[in-house]
Amino acid sequence: MNLLRTASVVSIFTLLSRITGLVREQMVAGLFGANAMTDAYNVAFRIPNMLRRLFAEGAFSQAFVPALAAARARDGDDATRHLIDAVATVLLWALLATCVLGVVGAPVLVWALGAGLSAPAHEAAVVMTRWMFPYIGFMSLVALSAGILNTWKRFVVPAVTPVLLNLASLACGYGLAPVLERHGYAPIYSLAVGVMVGGLLQLALQVPALTKIGLMPRFALGLSGLRRAAADEGVRQVLRKMGPALLGVGVAQLSLLINTQIAIAVGEGAASWLTYADRLMEFPIALLGVALGVVLTPQLAASTAKGETEKYSGLLDWGLRLTLLLALPCAVALVVFAEPLVAVLYQRGAFRAADVTSTAHAVMGYGLGLMGLVSIKVLAPGFYARQDMRTPVRIAVGVLVLTQLFNAIFVFGLQIGVAGLSLSIGLGAVVNALLLLRGLRRLGTYTPEAGWALFLLRVLIASAAMGALQWWLAGHFAWVGGKGFHFELARAGWMALSLGASALLYFGVLLLLGVKLRHFARRA
Repeated sequence: MNLLRTASVVSIFTLLSRITGLVREQMVAGLFGANAMTDAYNVAFRIPNMLRRLFAEGAFSQAFVPALAAARARDGDDATRHLIDAVATVLLWALLATCVLGVVGAPVLVWALGAGLSAPAHEAAVVMTRWMFPYIGFMSLVALSAGILNTWKRFVVPAVTPVLLNLASLACGYGLAPVLERHGYAPIYSLAVGVMVGGLLQLALQVPALTKIGLMPRFALGLSGLRRAAADEGVRQVLRKMGPALLGVGVAQLSLLINTQIAIAVGEGAASWLTYADRLMEFPIALLGVALGVVLTPQLAASTAKGETEKYSGLLDWGLRLTLLLALPCAVALVVFAEPLVAVLYQRGAFRAADVTSTAHAVMGYGLGLMGLVSIKVLAPGFYARQDMRTPVRIAVGVLVLTQLFNAIFVFGLQIGVAGLSLSIGLGAVVNALLLLRGLRRLGTYTPEAGWALFLLRVLIASAAMGALQWWLAGHFAWVGGKGFHFELARAGWMALSLGASALLYFGVLLLLGVKLRHFARRA
C-alpha cells in the first residue's frame, strides 16, 4: 500500500466533505446570519457533536483501532471478528442509555454549554438538542465501522461518509425552513432535522461496506449476550484504554465548553463567528491531520505489535514532514488572507461586513496555531499505537489550564474578543504538539531522520514567497462590501485566481529548491 496515495485518496474525499460542509455553513450564514437563534443552533449541535468527538471519534476510536489492528496482526482474522462482535454489543447498549439520558437531560446540557442564551434562544436550543441527540448513537456506530474498515485498509467509505450529513442539512435547510416558518415554527429547526436525517444516512452507508468484507457486527440484544460481551478480555482491554482516552478527549471538550461560554459572554453572534472560523480551520486539519492520522494509526499499531521500531519511527517522520510541507502554507494563508476567504465564502444575505471582520480575526487566531492543531493528529497516534493513553492525557490537562490562562490574557486582559479565543486554542495546540514530540523523543520510539534543517528552510522560503503574494492580493481587490451578481462573480474569480497562483508559486519555489512530492511516496 502506497501511504502517500492512500492519504491523498482520503484527503480528496475529506475535501469533498469539507466543501459540502462549507456550503452548509454558507447556507446557515445566508439564511440565518449571526444572531441569538444561530447561537442557539450552534450550542444545540455542539452537544451531540461534542459527545461524538468525546466517545465516537475520540476515546472509542483511540482505544478500539489500535486494539483491533494489534489483534489482527497478532491473533488473525477470526479472533478479530469475535472482538468486533463483542465490542459492538457493549457499544450498542451504552448508546441506547446515553441517548435516553441526553434527551431527558437536554435543559441541563444546554444550560451547561450556553448559560448566556436569552430565554427564547435557550428554549429553541433545548428543542433542537432533543431532536439531534440520537445523532451521537448513529455516529458512534459509524465510528465502529470506520475503525473496522480502516484496519482492513478500506478507507474510501469512512472518508466519504460525512458528506451525507452536509447534503441532508442543505436539503432540509433550503427545503424545510420555509415550510416551518409558514406553520409558525422557527425555521432554524430545519437544521436539526437535517442533522438527524444525515446521521441515519451515514449509518446506512456502512452496511454494504461491512457486508462486502464479511465483517458486519453481530449485536447480542439480550442481557445474557451483553454479559458475555462485557466479560470478553478484548472488550475489557478496550474499556481500560478508553478510561484515560476519555479523560484526554474530555479535557478538549471541556475546553470547547468553556470557550463557547466565553464566546456567548463576548456578545451576540460571537459563538457563530467562532463556528464559521472553525469551519475554515477544519479544512487543513481534516485534509492533512485527519487523513494522516487515519492512515498512520493502524500502521503504527501493527508495527508496534510486531516490534518493528525502525519502521514505526520512519512512519512518524514521514507524517511530520508531510505535515510541515502542506500545513505551513495553509497556516500562512489563514493569517494573511483571512478576510478575503471569509468574505467570498460567507458574505451574502444576512451575513454583514462586520461579521466578516470578526470572523476573519478568529480565522487569523486559528492560523497562528494551525501547525500545532495538525501535528497533534500525527503525534498523538504515536502514543495510541503503543496503547499509551496516559501521556497525551497528562499533556492535555496541562494545556487546558494554559489555554484558559491565554483566554484570560487575550479575551479579558487585552480584550481582543473572539480572536482571543481562537488564538488561545491555537497556541495551546502548539504547546500540546511540542510536548507530544518531546515525549516520543524521550521514549526513544521516534528518531528524526537526516535532512530536517534543510527541509525546514526550503519550506519556510516557499511559504514566505506565497504569503507575500497573498498579502499583496488581499489589499488590491475590494473583497468586502460589494453587492450584486457581477460583484459575486468577479470576487469568486479573483479568489480562484489568487489561490491558484499561490499554489503554483509555493510548489514552484519548492521545485526550484529541490523538493518534490514524489519523494514522499512510501509503502507500508
